[in-house]
Amino acid sequence: MSLPSRISAPGVGAWGGIAFLIAGLVGLPIATVLLYLFIPAWDVWSHLAQTVLGDYLLNTLGLIVGVASGVALIGVGTAWLVTMCEIPGRRWLEWLLLLPLSTPAYVVAYAYTGLFDIAGPVQTVLRSLTGWEVGDYWFPEIRSLGGAILVLTLVLYPYVYLLTRAAFIEQSVCVLEAGRVLGRRPARCFFEIALPLARPAIVGGVALALMESLSDFGTVQYFAVDNFTTGIYRTWLGLGEQAAAVQLAAILLLFVLLLLVLERRSRRGGVQHTSVRYRALPRFTLSKRAGWGAFAVCALVVFVGFLQPVGMLLSWAVQTAPQMVDGRFWSATWNSLGLAVGGALLAVGCALCLGYARRLAPSRSVFAASRIASLGYALPGLVVAVGILIPLGWLDQQLNAAWGTGLLLSGTVVALLFAYTVRFLAVAYNAVDASLAKVAPSMDMAARALGRSPRRMLIEIHTPLLRPTLLAAGLLVFVDVMKELPATLILRPFNFDTLALHIYALAADERLADCAPAAVLLVAVGILPVILLSRALAGARPGHTKEGPSL
Repeated sequence: MSLPSRISAPGVGAWGGIAFLIAGLVGLPIATVLLYLFIPAWDVWSHLAQTVLGDYLLNTLGLIVGVASGVALIGVGTAWLVTMCEIPGRRWLEWLLLLPLSTPAYVVAYAYTGLFDIAGPVQTVLRSLTGWEVGDYWFPEIRSLGGAILVLTLVLYPYVYLLTRAAFIEQSVCVLEAGRVLGRRPARCFFEIALPLARPAIVGGVALALMESLSDFGTVQYFAVDNFTTGIYRTWLGLGEQAAAVQLAAILLLFVLLLLVLERRSRRGGVQHTSVRYRALPRFTLSKRAGWGAFAVCALVVFVGFLQPVGMLLSWAVQTAPQMVDGRFWSATWNSLGLAVGGALLAVGCALCLGYARRLAPSRSVFAASRIASLGYALPGLVVAVGILIPLGWLDQQLNAAWGTGLLLSGTVVALLFAYTVRFLAVAYNAVDASLAKVAPSMDMAARALGRSPRRMLIEIHTPLLRPTLLAAGLLVFVDVMKELPATLILRPFNFDTLALHIYALAADERLADCAPAAVLLVAVGILPVILLSRALAGARPGHTKEGPSL
């Protein structure tokens, strides 16, 4: 971000202090989890090592390898086809391929379980056609590590698709034309030119998908996959061993930090400079058979990743809505909306303060504070919850001992909003920081010359200019909070439900059809940011309003 020189004015130092405070609050869960590594819990670790620790490690590694391979294959392949090739229905496929991003993974898991389970329609039809009985035939088990990899791949490939397509859109036409002049066919242009140029974007998308996979709780727990996420939950609530549970969380955190390091290292030496003269992208003309084949591949991805599970949920919702849309449903809905609005306001407010502090005082310390504050999105929700619950519980104990206040922080809405702010601050900050960089420094200088204080500059100048960005960032955080499950499950107040918890509780009782109305509502809310992303990506390249020539 291009920053103005440091502004010397009363109040600037206070904004730096705000940045450090926000970074300290976001860093608190991380510090808590890492500090627990030094608390001995040998007896519990001996028990875990003899029983389930090996399964945790193998299943977590299997999940990483499987999801990384799946999202890279689907995301890169579909991004190339809809961006660089003329295929039927391309304009529709461009945004349809983003739709799985709107659906929580655990919701897709419930839909596919209902489809492929023993009592589901697929096996029922199979038995009716063959005359087989249950046990007479082999059928793939959806509730398995393979099933979890499949579901997470179908839901998370849009991260790779989104970033890779943006990289393809931004590439230079001259490079592609040079490849064609040298006799490279579309496939060779893809592997020898476009793929190397898009490598940083691909690695970034895969890293995001893997961080989401490691933070997933609903899918792996429902499919009975023993990994570090489910292990933390069981050790904390099942064994009652706080120290061991936090140490498991620290190991999971190390996995995430390793992904971040690998993603950063992948960018070294990966900067590619191409022509700055942009024209509308030329697209490769495929044969009729190849074009329809490409369309079939992309349409199949959309069908299995979104249309099939959502269609299943809609059919269930029509059947069960008269019974399930009751007082409990509306209570969970209003609780979700209230938390989502509160979480969005807090995250956007903190992001605005953090970005503005970096603009006013662009020092290394403020830059470091902004980086620390952006780490929360990389943390699994369960790790955030554990890292928050321990210090808040200790503070509640001290306050109760001194003044008999009871639980003021832990197990309250305050703890939930704190967790959502830590978890999703980076979503809002990245958008706000990018928009602040577009505001000319001369506007700050003119405002200071007219006697405006930093606070009034923010209120009267920057906030109005950033209003569209703030609304978009708020919407993204709003949807993320609506879908968040593990942090809400750990930190919620007693007898307090959200839509995500309502769905989780019904699915745990195998009432998959009954959870469909709430699941459909979550999916409908999640479609809103997908529309924003699709529109923003469509206009990301100069000259995008014109169709490019064919190659």
